[in-house]
Amino acid sequence: MRSADRRLRWWRRQRRGDRWRVGGLDGGRQGHRPRLDEGPKGTVKFCQGKDTTGAVAALKKNFNEKFADQGLKMEFVEFPASADEQRNQFIQRQQAKSGDCDLFGSDVIWTAEFAQQKWLYDLTPYMEERKSEFLPAPLQTLDYDGKLWGAPLNTDASFIYYRDDKVDQVPATWQELYSSAAKGGGIVFQAAAYEGLTCDWLELAFAAGGTVLSEDGKQATIDSPENVKATQLMMDVVKDGGAPKAVTTYMEPESLTAFQTGKYTYMRNWPYAYALNEKADKVKGKFKVAPLPKFEGGDQAQILGGADLVISAYSKNPGGALALLDYMSGPEHQKLLASKFSLGPILDETYDDPAVKKALPFSAELKQAERSRRRTRARSRRCTRRSRRRSTRTSTRRSRGRSPRRTR
Repeated sequence: MRSADRRLRWWRRQRRGDRWRVGGLDGGRQGHRPRLDEGPKGTVKFCQGKDTTGAVAALKKNFNEKFADQGLKMEFVEFPASADEQRNQFIQRQQAKSGDCDLFGSDVIWTAEFAQQKWLYDLTPYMEERKSEFLPAPLQTLDYDGKLWGAPLNTDASFIYYRDDKVDQVPATWQELYSSAAKGGGIVFQAAAYEGLTCDWLELAFAAGGTVLSEDGKQATIDSPENVKATQLMMDVVKDGGAPKAVTTYMEPESLTAFQTGKYTYMRNWPYAYALNEKADKVKGKFKVAPLPKFEGGDQAQILGGADLVISAYSKNPGGALALLDYMSGPEHQKLLASKFSLGPILDETYDDPAVKKALPFSAELKQAERSRRRTRARSRRCTRRSRRRSTRTSTRRSRGRSPRRTR
């Protein structure tokens, strides 16, 4: 059955007066599901980090045109670019029981935390009808306590961007890559004191054979010899001049801006940077994308991430929020995200679209990274529970709500 037919079947059932529960709220407070014959109206507020790609502006235009006759429109509440600050702003609103955010673009590791705090609608009845549409790994980021607390929006895997007018290919190991950068050209990445640095470091540490927690999740292994070796390598690339000293202030936007000056040969970043590089005069048509290298004597590792869509338990328009969520996670918007803004789609069918394959030459590698990650998630559930109890942030947004781990 096609995804549109499946959603229609779900919507039709609402005519029977089914209800959904606001997960975990005191007294089991309930809210009505949106009805197909009485579509939601009014304004739905979508909160997310800074719209660096223009994807949210395009969403707002398309959604408001599509639902204008129904009397439903979207407003965008823009949060800062920093993932840490996005989380802080959402938490502040939820603690105040504010209706500022009907729908939130949530980092993938936050779902369990927010659900545990009783801040989200339980969307299990809706998502059960759509599960087969999604790649398995993004769907797992929404699973907490046996329930699904939202829908995936986009998925991420990091890559090395390189100037193919300066070098033929990316070196096979991190050591060789950093050595090449130090000899001329340089590399930029995310090394500011925020979760992005954790992602970059974990890619080296895991590739070197390091871990963060023991297999049983009871002991920290952060000071292992492998982790020390990875840390030293990352420090040395700055000391040796392979990366600019200013890289210690770079988040994703600053890394991208530096690469787009045309000065640097290499950049570690996420898929979104591809479309923006194609619009930058000094690098347009002069770069390619490659998988992350291996660690000498070790392996290749990948930290994966993305964003989820979750509905606030304090939303003033939960029906409108669900309509927006349904649209954003559906085929039309997913194709737009991938083909125009180079954001990793979460629907299996989107990867087969010719326009997406053309716009994302590395889409096959991205999809493979997502599928390979699925084999690593089950091993770390005990670590997840332990990490939640400690309220640790070590796992970073790229670890998809579980303790950090390798993917191969």
